[in-house]
Amino acid sequence: MILIFRTLIVFLIVTNFLMAQTSTYKKHIVVKGETITQIAQKYKVTPYDIYRLNPDAQNGIQENAVLLIPNSVITKVQNEEQKTHEVQPKETLFGIAKQYDTTVEELERLNPEVKTDGLKIGQTIQISGSKSEVVANVNINTKSVFHEVQPKETLYGISKQYNVSVEELEVLNPEVKSGLTIGQKLIITKGKTVDTTTSIPTKKIEVPNNGKYLTYEVKPKETLFGLAKMFRLSQDELIALNPEIKEGVREGMLLKVPSDVTFNLGTVREVKDLSKSIVRKEKKEIVLLIPFNVSNIESDTTLSTQARLKRDGFLNMTLDYYSGVLMAIDSAKRLGLNFNVKIFDSQETKSSSNVVSILQNNNIHQADVVIGPFYPQYVEMAAELLNPNNIPIISPLRETAKSYSNLYQSLPSAEFVKNVMFDYIRSKKGNMIAMIDRKKGSSKQFIEENHKDIFIVPLGEKGGVIGDSITPKLSKDKVNYFILETATTGMVLNAITHYVNAKAAGFQTELVVLDINPTFETDEVFRRIIKHNIIFPSLTKYKDTPESLVFAANYKKINNVYPNQYAVRGFDLVFDTMLRLSQEEDFETTIQSTATEGIENKFDYEKKLASGYSNKGVYIMRYEEDLTVKPVE
Repeated sequence: MILIFRTLIVFLIVTNFLMAQTSTYKKHIVVKGETITQIAQKYKVTPYDIYRLNPDAQNGIQENAVLLIPNSVITKVQNEEQKTHEVQPKETLFGIAKQYDTTVEELERLNPEVKTDGLKIGQTIQISGSKSEVVANVNINTKSVFHEVQPKETLYGISKQYNVSVEELEVLNPEVKSGLTIGQKLIITKGKTVDTTTSIPTKKIEVPNNGKYLTYEVKPKETLFGLAKMFRLSQDELIALNPEIKEGVREGMLLKVPSDVTFNLGTVREVKDLSKSIVRKEKKEIVLLIPFNVSNIESDTTLSTQARLKRDGFLNMTLDYYSGVLMAIDSAKRLGLNFNVKIFDSQETKSSSNVVSILQNNNIHQADVVIGPFYPQYVEMAAELLNPNNIPIISPLRETAKSYSNLYQSLPSAEFVKNVMFDYIRSKKGNMIAMIDRKKGSSKQFIEENHKDIFIVPLGEKGGVIGDSITPKLSKDKVNYFILETATTGMVLNAITHYVNAKAAGFQTELVVLDINPTFETDEVFRRIIKHNIIFPSLTKYKDTPESLVFAANYKKINNVYPNQYAVRGFDLVFDTMLRLSQEEDFETTIQSTATEGIENKFDYEKKLASGYSNKGVYIMRYEEDLTVKPVE
């Protein structure tokens, strides 16, 4: 490790930059939902120009924050002519944005209601101009129009026929809320204006969401059952968000779905060895942003290198990751892959980084892929800055909160990992009973909001199970899965007791651990729980292969230690990226079509409903009686 550190000090070039100063500028007050890219486009400047005058903006911007904008390149926008658009059937926000050469984000800024309520046929939305309150009145002709309901007609179909919304028909015909009858006469237009913003009552929808929605257009042959499964919602929850689908799902329908619900396409891709299909191409360029923080280390004279390595966990993780990256570069050379690899010190802390300077001063726009930075907020910043060039940004170690079309989440989120585990149990038609300690409040909330078929065991004030609350929930006809989410020894031992008692009473049981944390590795817990053949979700496959054994031996030969998870992560991610760039197809096409496995990590990317891609490479593993770990059937 010290050898890696010394090599880094000698060879790593730390890029510095001088901030240009300007004596004249204008102020911009941030509107809710605005991004730095949108503001830069508005004033005909670059995001870097804004970050240069507002360094704190690198950590994010808030509504009503004041930004300084370079005056010399400002174009007046105050008197921009306002454009509007009337929403037509089957139109999407993306399609409208493309039609008017604007962005989805800009349309959402000008029309905040579309983020929460989605698009409505006949709705008038603002396309350009300063933000204003757009009142969604539906102007009705002075002459009334009626429609007689025919067999098999639906309210949605009638609304499309007359280019009105389902809500407008319900306002004019309140009785249709209980269903249509053949021969019934509906008022399509009435001799007055109907103000839908005040006439239509808003209902509180009890579905998992954070107040944010996305619009999904129904594809041919899709069904209510399939859509609910795809969005990980119950059919009742999906209907609550989209009442019109009570009468049937039709191609072209625009459905409102929560933006924070995991998109579950259910596709299974065959794992492929991309080293067998390499195509020799022109030289590709990969940029790696790694937070060595060399300048901080050199300026600290209080600690020796050895002392710092002992105390600085983040530095150790960084160097381990970097050692794996070097192994990947060496492996690529051995295969004859043609790459130019640039490594920059991103100098990251929780409050600052060197990311903007690196991206602006090193021709990064010519790169084929950028891997890093480490901190999610700086990954988002890099994705936003490089989005106009459509350069893929891969987040190596953590999930980001925001999505961008060029952002690839290489590590499955904790919530997705749980979803995979629960979906596996459902595929076995299992009965789920969760024991969650009080320190895992976020997990409990996630399960309560998204997995209503899981019984959460009630706990007393001291954290113990209340009475015999578990036995009534056990099923004699199904396998009962005891799901354990805890980091406390007491809760683990308590769960084992209830699990053993249920098994002794003749119930079919399995023990599931959602997170193998250090508590489970203590002697007191491990020796008791391991004999119950626990099942757990994992990001690594725990399997020795000829390739993994060779990698471990070569790594030890170079570094005098065996690789840990961060070293393997650095190798798997970088080598997988290089192989994808060396295929006949382009990088994004391989992401869409091919799943791969490295030494430990699986890369099976899926397009996110919002934008970008997320890795769904998760294994379901089981401890066997001989202490080996194997995938479940």
